[in-house]
Amino acid sequence: MPLNRRLSAPLRPLAVAVAALATLAVGNGWAQNFPITPGQRGTAEQVAQAGVPLSELAPNAPDSYTIQRGDTLWAISGLFLKSPWRWPELWGMNLQAIRNPHLIYPGQTLYLHRANGRATLSTVPPGASADSTGGTIRVSPRTRYEALSDTAIPPVNLQAIEAFLTEPLIVDEATFAQAPRIVATPENRVLLTRGDRAYARGQYGSAGGQQGPALSDAAGQPTSFRVFRNAVPLKDPSTGEVLGYEAQYVGKAQLQRGEGQSTQTGPDGKALTEIVPATIDITTAKEEMRIGDRLLPDPPRDFSSYVPSAPNGAQNGQIVSVYGNAVSYAGQNQVVAINRGTAHGLQRGHVLALMRDANVVPDKTDASRPMLRLPGERNGVMMVFRTFDKVSYALVLQIVDGVKVGDRFTNP
Repeated sequence: MPLNRRLSAPLRPLAVAVAALATLAVGNGWAQNFPITPGQRGTAEQVAQAGVPLSELAPNAPDSYTIQRGDTLWAISGLFLKSPWRWPELWGMNLQAIRNPHLIYPGQTLYLHRANGRATLSTVPPGASADSTGGTIRVSPRTRYEALSDTAIPPVNLQAIEAFLTEPLIVDEATFAQAPRIVATPENRVLLTRGDRAYARGQYGSAGGQQGPALSDAAGQPTSFRVFRNAVPLKDPSTGEVLGYEAQYVGKAQLQRGEGQSTQTGPDGKALTEIVPATIDITTAKEEMRIGDRLLPDPPRDFSSYVPSAPNGAQNGQIVSVYGNAVSYAGQNQVVAINRGTAHGLQRGHVLALMRDANVVPDKTDASRPMLRLPGERNGVMMVFRTFDKVSYALVLQIVDGVKVGDRFTNP
């Protein structure tokens, strides 16, 4: 039976949101080398001394659960605890048997022990010793093998947000203005796609104060680039302050030859210096590219973990934009930009609660029709997965109604 079928009704939508994001990152070759922060370890050590109060357990927490492929720490935490982002407590409930919560695998069974008003989680059933089971994983014969470190279940499904780690990019206006740009195409081609060749320049006229470095294929210089267009300002919904510029990702390009100059003999016999643009090949195209699109160096892939947790301090802010062309409302599994970032103490993995706006309605049961202000209610949960100075991107994990620009969020 799938994990979401075992969950209670209040928790099922949240587990479905996480479990349905994508297939578990087992066959993608990623090394599951997730860090454990001192705060997470401290929480676990504190909880491990006595367990968790029964009041903190999910209403229908099972007596046991066998981990399956496709599970995540978020979903399993939601299975046993009321708040899935409190996974360090789940780990602390069995600190001796599960020394690293990132290294639990499909096939292991977790057992819930209840005694004296407290609950503990173990890899051995009640009444059995640790030596009698040892958390043994039963496997079937097969001719291939794989490292256990690559099959450990992740905190959340990383494949669900992998594309968003490269697509949306927040830059300042000066950086985007000085970025290299596509300047020409073979045979005056208007649109470019994967496999096409194009020409680009990084060092161009200084009119208006715009002067970028030349594209170079020398050792140590970037040769892999992401292609962007239309740096759109992201404004704070309340103050109108420009928080940054979001560049639209359209694909990737590989530098084949750097730009330079060529000296030719002109009609009058004098030496004529000509500009030779850099040569690039389009390797990935999300949509067709054209002259004027900008190039920014492709950063190294980010394998940081996204461990769900509550922010340390109070957080209050608003949705700045919904990611995607012509999208006004964000639903489950969609990405939104928010007006808080590292400058406000937000970190990757922080979980935030989405709130409905307060609403004013007339009391139709009263002849005088007084106006009633209905309080804002909780609308869902999102998790921050990429942060900038004043802006962050978050993945909507659970939602009741659609999320729109201006909607508020707070601590979970």
